[in-house]
Amino acid sequence: MIQVMLWLPLAAGLLACLAPRRLAPWVAALGAFVALDLAIRLVFDFDPDLAGLQHPVDESWIPDLGVRYQLGIDGLSVFLVLLTTVLWFAATAWSAVRTPERAKTYFLMLGLAETATLGAFLAQDLLLFVLFFDLMLIPFYFLFGSWGEEHPGREGEGAIAPSRATIKMIVYTLIGSLLMLAGAIAAGVTAGEGTPQFSIAELAAEPLGEGSQRWIFWFFAAAFLVKMPAFLVHGWMPDAYRVAPLPVLAVFAGVLSKVGAYGFLRIVLPVFPDATVQFQEVLLVVAVASILYGSVMAFTQSSARLVAGYSSVAQLGFITLGIFALRPDGADGAVLQMVNHGIVIAPLLLIFVILVERTGGDDITKMGGLAMRAPVLATLALVVTMALLAIPGSANFIGEFYILNGVFQTKIAFAFVAAIGIALAAFYALRLFQHAMHNREPDGIESREIGWREGAIVSGLVACIVALALYPQLVLKRADESVVQQLSGVERVTETEVARR
Repeated sequence: MIQVMLWLPLAAGLLACLAPRRLAPWVAALGAFVALDLAIRLVFDFDPDLAGLQHPVDESWIPDLGVRYQLGIDGLSVFLVLLTTVLWFAATAWSAVRTPERAKTYFLMLGLAETATLGAFLAQDLLLFVLFFDLMLIPFYFLFGSWGEEHPGREGEGAIAPSRATIKMIVYTLIGSLLMLAGAIAAGVTAGEGTPQFSIAELAAEPLGEGSQRWIFWFFAAAFLVKMPAFLVHGWMPDAYRVAPLPVLAVFAGVLSKVGAYGFLRIVLPVFPDATVQFQEVLLVVAVASILYGSVMAFTQSSARLVAGYSSVAQLGFITLGIFALRPDGADGAVLQMVNHGIVIAPLLLIFVILVERTGGDDITKMGGLAMRAPVLATLALVVTMALLAIPGSANFIGEFYILNGVFQTKIAFAFVAAIGIALAAFYALRLFQHAMHNREPDGIESREIGWREGAIVSGLVACIVALALYPQLVLKRADESVVQQLSGVERVTETEVARR
């Protein structure tokens, strides 16, 4: 089942290229829908009491190099796979309703991007993971560069062309990816006896020496922090968010940033446990800095896109904080928050499509009054805003509570500082909603209701937000056993250090 789900989006994209132009969008949308259906079946078939892989695939691929075609799903990945298929179906359906130029190539790239992202969540071989991780760059290079929009830039600056922003993004992420490739090869060669060993499970069972772990750890950490992005390595994000087509940005912000956080849980913690414990506080500093910097920057931005971008930096900071609390409750909260952020940021960006069309730009200071004759649009925006600021009762609140509880148990000072980010999130989220919906309506802006097709897509995503708020245990229960397994190596290292003292 997982192999069909993995390759189906790419196959649908290829079929869309062969279909008549008017049918191409719906062929791609059908492929995304079937992939979503398969992901839902995986969730229903998933046994939460099993910590190991389910639906495993293990076949020899490049035997001389020790590379295997290993796929599988567990509590860490099952809902990230579901999130990927949900958001890709929403973005594909949205694009099918508003058919873009060069539609056949567009939907081919969108399908390739979904396959690459699913592959990263399903891969259980280190080099296979790196392959899918790098493959994600190719379709988004074309989607951002060919279908992006030129941004006028700040006052006194030149316009930001999609090609320039895309190249900047590729340079950042490619450097990180090359470092990870070098680290993966070094780990596999060092672990193998004659033939390299790239199975993630085998590498976790017999970790490398502490000296090797230290430097390989940073090769992987650099790639994952750039992908998220985290503070100090986020330089590609502002320009890329300014020019990206918003439906594509919805899946990019909603899913791709989670691949970096997932990589820490899937690879770094179990494979490099000694280095993880040694550099725990460094990553916690990065996480807290991301929370504070992202929150402050989101509050000061006038561009709706950059409010979303910097809020994502802050939210990924919380997720990193939970992971490097090195406790099950913190990691459980991180997994829940990955799903939460995806299903919140995607409808927010799709709502921005409507706001930009009606106001002629994404400057929130030039918006206002859009709720006057659009109660449905305003209600949808309100639910998304409340989830974004993690109002009590939302799944985002539960995720942040788990994360902070985990950090309070280990590094209380970091938890107190990170809690400031919760208050700042309320400021930027409410400011965004107030400017767009309830400020005085400027001249030339028309307030009208959301269309039924776009409304159905956004309403479906909002329904996911509400459902997860009512039952966050849906994710937490299925993630718990896998989280404990991923942290077992770190716990052994910690216990050994305590015994030495």
